[in-house]
Amino acid sequence: MYNTCLRIVGNTIEAEDIMQESFFKAFDKINTYRNEVSFGAWLKRIVVNSSLDFVKKKRLLLTPIDEAYGVAANQDVEESTFSPESVEALRNAIAKLPEGYRLVITLFYIEGYSHDEIAEMLGITSSTSRSQLVRAKNRLGELLKPKK
Repeated sequence: MYNTCLRIVGNTIEAEDIMQESFFKAFDKINTYRNEVSFGAWLKRIVVNSSLDFVKKKRLLLTPIDEAYGVAANQDVEESTFSPESVEALRNAIAKLPEGYRLVITLFYIEGYSHDEIAEMLGITSSTSRSQLVRAKNRLGELLKPKK
């Protein structure tokens, strides 16, 4: 749960606080748990929502990455671009992404949410989630290219 929180907020101290707050929320709302999903999935959803609420409070603005970095939205990126030599290189590259793109890429690839779920969580459209993901992947490809 801590790692999920950390990937979304990007700060260890804030992640610890949000995780603790999430456990308090889960304890307070335990009577609403109905065994429709596993307890872990129910708790994870609370952690993700609490993390996203924190990010929203920071007034997250999702600006098109092509405006920020001059990347075309329809650019194809080779699959080999996403084979970093180490997990640390990928983690560092994701951390360098603008916050909105880091959130979309984390929620989609690491947490396994669909674009519709991401759109609902972030208050954006499903197509915005898709385009943010494509643009974030393009930017990641640039960040992971070997420096010449």
